[in-house]
Amino acid sequence: MTKLVHKLGLSPSLAFHDVYSLDDPSLLAFVPRPVHALLLVFPITSTYEKARMDEDGPLPEYNASGSGEEVLWFRQTIRNACAPSTDLANLINSALPLEPTPRAQLLETSPNIAQAHASAAAGGDTAAPSAEASIDLHFVAFVKSAENNLWELDGRRKGPLNRGNLGAEDDALSERAMDLGVRRFLSREQEGELGELRFSLMALAPSMD
Repeated sequence: MTKLVHKLGLSPSLAFHDVYSLDDPSLLAFVPRPVHALLLVFPITSTYEKARMDEDGPLPEYNASGSGEEVLWFRQTIRNACAPSTDLANLINSALPLEPTPRAQLLETSPNIAQAHASAAAGGDTAAPSAEASIDLHFVAFVKSAENNLWELDGRRKGPLNRGNLGAEDDALSERAMDLGVRRFLSREQEGELGELRFSLMALAPSMD
């Protein structure tokens, strides 16, 4: 993931780091701080789908655009490609004035997406699935905004979700952020009918290189 985002233009001063525990201080200490965002990978379950539909049901479709947005959210329309995009700076500049549907179309029609995704996938240890393959894994990001709010960014939802306010000293891996975001999310899955608790978690934080 770090190689991919660096290829796309993310500053080399930042990198993704594996998070090996949600509660063990000795393991959490391995993650550099501050953590700007968490990327949660999890299987799509009936519990997730029900929670998504129940919460999204009364919500309006998100159609905001422009520099007044607190976060930049993309609707996911590309199968098995939650994260890759073209050059980050160009993408942000091009996407900012667009509403969510044209933003999704921007990703779909960018000529660099497939190349960047294929290059990153080729560097992995396992074969990448095709865009048409049925995959039950999904990505959700939890991001601290400049206004000190924790946002859940899920391309399968109606829009970005503000999960609550953080203190100026809190980062995305702080106790409060974890309680508002990842722990709440995984607790719901564990209490669901399948008792699902398979997940992987990465933190976007300062690089250790």
